[in-house]
Amino acid sequence: MTVAEAYARCQAVAAGHYENFPVASRLLPAAMRPHVAAVYAFARAADDFADEGTASPTQRLAWLDTWLSLRRSGATAAAEAPAVGHVGADDVRATFLAAHDTIERCRLDPQLFDDLLSAFSQDVTKARYADWPEVLDYCRRSANPVGRLVLGIAGVHDEATSRRSDAVCTALQLANFWQDLGQDWRERDRLYVPLDLMAAHGATTDALDTDAVDPAWRQVVTELGSRTQALFDQGRPVCDAVRGRLRYELRATWLGGTTVLRRTLEVRGRSLHVRPVLTKVDMARILAGAAFW
Repeated sequence: MTVAEAYARCQAVAAGHYENFPVASRLLPAAMRPHVAAVYAFARAADDFADEGTASPTQRLAWLDTWLSLRRSGATAAAEAPAVGHVGADDVRATFLAAHDTIERCRLDPQLFDDLLSAFSQDVTKARYADWPEVLDYCRRSANPVGRLVLGIAGVHDEATSRRSDAVCTALQLANFWQDLGQDWRERDRLYVPLDLMAAHGATTDALDTDAVDPAWRQVVTELGSRTQALFDQGRPVCDAVRGRLRYELRATWLGGTTVLRRTLEVRGRSLHVRPVLTKVDMARILAGAAFW
């Protein structure tokens, strides 16, 4: 398999998954798209190891450990890798051939990939979060590395821009948590809402079991929304810290995240289980907003 073939497989993976936000979209500079797709293919498979299917926690952790070993093994060893979980051998080899090439070409910090795997492993072993710092620490490893990797692929490595990216990426992750609140609870027995925040407002998980929205949960959701929006606002300048088409991609991502948050807060006032999604009208407004920022 050539490097070009490996990147093509990664781009097919990126194109084949539904997400709130476009992955390696046409808003990105063409030179960045293969590298972003390689990062996405690496993270998508690892996230699926942690969440999808009926495998035991032990098996999931073993797959993630294998993913970490392949990341650390170098391109030569990865070229002979077998299938891992549901990912066939050819796709495993393509993912790591492209990922190793991306790390080298774009001078990326390999620890960012390892941080992602740390967060995915935590999803297997941890289902409750005591307080806000615990949630933010998870986001530091599950979301923030993605923004830093994208900036690195774009050639942006300064710390001030990276910190603004961290704020937006954490906000995106939180918005996704509140969007998937009911699904995470019902399907995975997982709750990212800090337990001390629930206790402060007198909210209990009984409402999650019945889909009732009592006054206590309305207060919780309102505070979660306020904290998340504050992070979006804090990180907004990152959208104009880059040039060219990437600026429009970051604007669209920011606008998409804030729209998801707004739609989620509207729904959560009526139901803790319904999952809001972006409409075609929402997407058109996001694209227009990115163009006329």
